[in-house]
Amino acid sequence: MEHVSLRLDSSGIHSSLNNTVHSLIEQITPELPHTSFVTDLAFIMIIGAVITLAFFKIKQPLIIGYLFAGMLLGPLSPIWSWILPDGGPSEILEGVGILSDISALNLFAEIGVILLLFVIGIEFPYAKIKSIGREAVGIGSVGLFSTMGVVYYAASTIGLEFMDALFIAAALSVSSTAIIVKLLEEMGRINKESSILVLGILIVEDIIAVILISSLQSIALVGTVSLESVIVIVLVATGLIVGTFTIGTRVIPPLIDRVAAAEHREILLLGVLGLCFGYALFANIVGLSVAIGAFLAGVLVAESKSAEVAKLLSSPIKDMFVAIFFISVGALMDVSELENYIPLAIALIAISVGMKFGGNMLGNIIFRQRRGKALRSGFTLAAPRGEFSIVIVKVGIDIGAVSAFLFPLIGIISIITAFISPLLIKSGDKIIAKLENENV
Repeated sequence: MEHVSLRLDSSGIHSSLNNTVHSLIEQITPELPHTSFVTDLAFIMIIGAVITLAFFKIKQPLIIGYLFAGMLLGPLSPIWSWILPDGGPSEILEGVGILSDISALNLFAEIGVILLLFVIGIEFPYAKIKSIGREAVGIGSVGLFSTMGVVYYAASTIGLEFMDALFIAAALSVSSTAIIVKLLEEMGRINKESSILVLGILIVEDIIAVILISSLQSIALVGTVSLESVIVIVLVATGLIVGTFTIGTRVIPPLIDRVAAAEHREILLLGVLGLCFGYALFANIVGLSVAIGAFLAGVLVAESKSAEVAKLLSSPIKDMFVAIFFISVGALMDVSELENYIPLAIALIAISVGMKFGGNMLGNIIFRQRRGKALRSGFTLAAPRGEFSIVIVKVGIDIGAVSAFLFPLIGIISIITAFISPLLIKSGDKIIAKLENENV
């Protein structure tokens, strides 16, 4: 009886809070139509601005502030746990914490990833990428598949069922492109030699991740790997990349320069954004990641004479959507039963981070990279898991192949690894500096 009373009280408080918020917005701007998305976006922007300013003041990467802000908005936060009615946070797509329109936020989050990879692609003209092609493919493949094998064995040993272990191993073998690129950008390292290698490896991992998703779906649905689908995806990815670097670099950059010749910034912005989303759409249609398409579009812009202007015009839009992406990732995770997953999450993080570092170092040794460059790429790629990790697990859940608890588990892992990534990179710098001083 007492439990029922508490539930009714919490439901009433939650309803009262929502009514108050909507009433306040209506009083401030009565002439505008209002939706739950407007309210969600207001919470995201206000809380995001306050939290990220605090993290900036204590000299922490803004990406951690974004994730923390999302966690405050979601069910993890003790601030809102007493307000929500029982069972509220469990319905992920209907509402998380004080947010109510997560599906719309997911759309904006995907736009954030596309714009992030596009602007970064502008930093890397074809000549830079060509210089690390073979090494990136080799190191990326060695690091990913060695991590996947060891994590699968460890997950099976811990007691996870076959499909759970297979999907979580695949998810934890792919580093987060969005998180790593954002960290390198904030640390001012995006143009360093080791970062160019890291970006090449991330592109390779994204392509492999698409192949993994197709293969895992085949295993889950028919019990075997579809060799034909793997070959098709590899051929399509190769065709898109080769076509971009041969035909695309000859056709697209001159067209961009013609648009820029109009000396109208709005037209140039629309032109380059049209190329960005058009290429992302094309990549998606042929079965590849939108991130790959966006990055390749950025490379084409980098080959034009208007690359710097295009980057300056695109960056503010990219910054807004990227912020929404990371905040919504923090809010999306239903970790109300956090204590039940922490031991398993910590064990998997330790194994996957250690193996990712070791696998990448092995690849660097095989391809004879300099020690400092190898260590920097190893420390950078070791920790963060994010967008592809979440997608892989969600695919498994959507087709009923894996246990539902893997989604909050991968969410916890993504958040924790995002927090430790900058610390790991900085620790790597100290180790590298110490090794270099010993050799002097």
